[in-house]
Amino acid sequence: MPDKPPPARVVFLGGLGRSGTTLLERLLGEVPGVAPLGEVVHLWARGVLADEPCGCRRPFSACPFWREVGERAFGGWPDDLAHRMLRLRRRVDRTRCVPELARRLAGSPARAGSTGPATSAASAGSSGHAERPGLARPVTPSETVRSAELTELAESPELAEYAAAHRRLYDAAAEVSGRPVVVDSSKHASTAFCLAAAGLDVRVVHVVRDPRAVAHSWRRRVPRPEDGRPMTRWSPARTSLHWLAQNLSLELLARGGAHVTRVRYEDLLDAPAAVLGRLAVEAGLAPRLDFLSVGRADLSPAHTVSGNPVRFTVGPIGLDPDDGWRTAAPARHRRLVATLTWPLMIKYGYDRRPA
Repeated sequence: MPDKPPPARVVFLGGLGRSGTTLLERLLGEVPGVAPLGEVVHLWARGVLADEPCGCRRPFSACPFWREVGERAFGGWPDDLAHRMLRLRRRVDRTRCVPELARRLAGSPARAGSTGPATSAASAGSSGHAERPGLARPVTPSETVRSAELTELAESPELAEYAAAHRRLYDAAAEVSGRPVVVDSSKHASTAFCLAAAGLDVRVVHVVRDPRAVAHSWRRRVPRPEDGRPMTRWSPARTSLHWLAQNLSLELLARGGAHVTRVRYEDLLDAPAAVLGRLAVEAGLAPRLDFLSVGRADLSPAHTVSGNPVRFTVGPIGLDPDDGWRTAAPARHRRLVATLTWPLMIKYGYDRRPA
């Protein structure tokens, strides 16, 4: 009987939307040994139920990669399993759940010997793996999915079930792709907390971007490539509050002992080889970056579920500084965002003076 493959090494990209997580995921996905999965948190609604296209442009149900992943992890992608996962998400994976998840994380024996506060992308971390649950047995929708590393959370079976389903999916994706590292760009700090509090070994990359640039992006009219409908738009004030909530939550995750590395979007564009090389080393991979050239990268097709339109890009993509917001965003909006977010702006090295 062949040995089971080792568990997938999971890299979770966290941060507020429009901060560059999709671009970072696509670039990491070009590193040999990495399988980019897209925003797994939205797989159930947008992939399984809505059958939106994979990054390969096939409908989710017609993508051979995701068909095989579903068969190995759950015996397929039944609608009732998707509805169950969405109910679990509403119960345990919300920003309002972060304080309780932080309490569980801080009290977890698995945090002993953790790396502590967030490091910069220049810091390499240690590696380690949680025990891998079997994937041969399909999961029925009414069943509580459990694995050995989640037994300590018996008092929260919904959290255990939610996290263990992610573990199965990650491991199946690694097996099908033949790559030991998977990238989940779900972004939400609450999702990262769920996985870490349940005992999964997840390396979180905290992606930050100047909040004035993020606020400008959220005001733009951008059609969804899947159906042409406009993407959600936020006011500068609302974006500022969400930017603070997500980044403070990820700071709390690092203080709880999770392995968190911070990457600035601006640094990624300024020195992509340095940032990607260090992240590859942290993930235990050789930093082969021959897809990069001066000011650009060459992208191959990727099986990503959900994310911004960059997930469909194949071929060359520019990596030039994205500073259009400095002149396109109204000055009053830039001042408002800086006033609301200045403590973290300073912490992350952004100049709060007029751009």
